[in-house]
Amino acid sequence: QVQLVESGGGLAQPGGSLRLSCSASESIFRIYTVAWYRQPPGNQRELVATITSEGNTNYADSVKGRFTISRDNAKNTVNLQMNSLKPEDTAVYYCNALVAPRPGGNRYYYWGQGTQVTVSS
Repeated sequence: QVQLVESGGGLAQPGGSLRLSCSASESIFRIYTVAWYRQPPGNQRELVATITSEGNTNYADSVKGRFTISRDNAKNTVNLQMNSLKPEDTAVYYCNALVAPRPGGNRYYYWGQGTQVTVSS
């Protein structure tokens, strides 16, 4: 069973930076489109950023110019660089990816378990 594993969350001060990473728990064939979502306390999960296989990116207006999503296809890893963090960025961050576990096989969407990001002084 493929699992997505997020890492890099933690505590940051306002104006600070964190870098989140998302990778598969086992060797897989390919990761296609990947999205980062977040769920602030007491609120619904919201889309933060996406990146396609070709590297095309999209961002929520609230993070444009501050967050950068990138990928390393050789390592099947996607990163979210978060700069100029604000208290309102506090949330559990999840990655969601379309994955082909095996060559020529089906593709499936997987979720990570989430990583807590807290921005506070």
